[in-house]
Amino acid sequence: MIKRITSLPFFVLLMGISGLAMIGPAAHALGNQEFHIARTFFYGAILTLILCSLIAMSTLDRSPRRVARSHFITLIFSFALLPVLLAIPFHEAHGRTSFFDAWFEMVSDFTTTGSTLYDSPWRVNASLHLWRSIVGWLGGLFVWIAAIAILAPMNLGGFEVRSAGNRSRIIQSFVQIARVADTSERLSKYAVKFTPIYVGLTFTLWLGLMIAGDTPFVALCHAMATLSTSGISPVGGLYWAESGIWGEVLIFCFMFFAVSRLTFSQDTVDQQKGKIWRDPELQMALILIILVPTVLYLRHFAGVVEEETTTGMMDGMRALWGGLFTTLSFLTTTGFESKAWGAVTDWSNLSTPGLMLVGLSLIGGGIATTAGGVKLLRVYALFRHSERELEKLVHPSSVGGSGQEARRIRRQGAQISWVFFMLFALSIIAVIVALSLTGVQFENAMVLAVAVLSNTGPLVETAAEAPISISGVPPMAKTILAVGMIVGRLEALAIIALFNPDFWRK
Repeated sequence: MIKRITSLPFFVLLMGISGLAMIGPAAHALGNQEFHIARTFFYGAILTLILCSLIAMSTLDRSPRRVARSHFITLIFSFALLPVLLAIPFHEAHGRTSFFDAWFEMVSDFTTTGSTLYDSPWRVNASLHLWRSIVGWLGGLFVWIAAIAILAPMNLGGFEVRSAGNRSRIIQSFVQIARVADTSERLSKYAVKFTPIYVGLTFTLWLGLMIAGDTPFVALCHAMATLSTSGISPVGGLYWAESGIWGEVLIFCFMFFAVSRLTFSQDTVDQQKGKIWRDPELQMALILIILVPTVLYLRHFAGVVEEETTTGMMDGMRALWGGLFTTLSFLTTTGFESKAWGAVTDWSNLSTPGLMLVGLSLIGGGIATTAGGVKLLRVYALFRHSERELEKLVHPSSVGGSGQEARRIRRQGAQISWVFFMLFALSIIAVIVALSLTGVQFENAMVLAVAVLSNTGPLVETAAEAPISISGVPPMAKTILAVGMIVGRLEALAIIALFNPDFWRK
């Protein structure tokens, strides 16, 4: 039965790529004369490729009943089963961690969440940090391609906002092509198209960070963490990076690729070329990037009046930059914290500035990107709907205008966005209740729930009053968090689609 409804060749391809990726940590460990770690990853690569070959030979002549459905189910199974395979070399090479904890680490990395059980980065070998970064980077590429090739034709992952109620000829043509085209062909097409872009952007940022002062190893890990929005760092974040302010400027520029899909491609859906500045996701992101730091910056002057304190101009500039960088970082669910974030908290005189980061992570980045969260397009649809409702309170007989697409987003798009938002809120409540039943404190449970469902792992270190140690939570709570990461990565709306009877019909 499973063989009939899943696309095993797709999963085999992911296994093969994972096996080849193990050569990276093996070579790095061999260069550092850490022969046990090098042998572990090398043997893991060989065993994975052998297993991949055996499964491939046994499934050459199979064909699923519905290719699109089979790839969607494979997408879900990949996040559940592939981390088990990825955890084997990590567990054997580390030697002081259980296989369950290694599996949790790989789920966190592959879903680009970036949470870790290790309170100090120095507890993990550099080659293992490289493996975590590679897994997060591959997970970002996997999500990037799958969103366009699998979720877009099914009107999931945020694409349902624009497609809801759309009767235009362009969209009808797109939907018709998406229905008849083989999903495998779409996967091949977009994999060939996006992989060089993804690799090229990572390589460019890597070179830039090295020029800014980072070591090649740290620069590579931070470059992969930025493009995949995993936020994985071998040194505990940008605070300990040697690239300084120029490294943050480079990362700031490259994080915009997680704000809108039009920053890297203009023909994935119904968008026309040359309209990136009119993209609603980019507009919403720019509004938030300007609004949140401005509020934090201006609040300082109210504190000056109340407390009669003064600070220098350089402190103000550092606070403004720290607010800009950290706002974009958590909006894209990357989770990198600027070196100047401490100056932001001191400047704004807020006791709990982390709550703003929680809100930004909930909003998330653009659809069909590596970012998590609710997604900017859904927030934009809700914003336009509420704006129109306020206008109707003043002028009940007014005409909204702005064209057919704007009306569609304000009506059907806002409706389905609200449905998703409620599902997302219910998912947060469910995770909070489940974590509370395992003994986790309510405040910590709330931060952990938002962190895993928005795939923003670094929230656990910045949102609460004190950093939350995931290693200290019970094993059952870790299982709940891992499931929450997968649900947040795939989105609840996509998982609910599995319960639709039409989905399982021939």
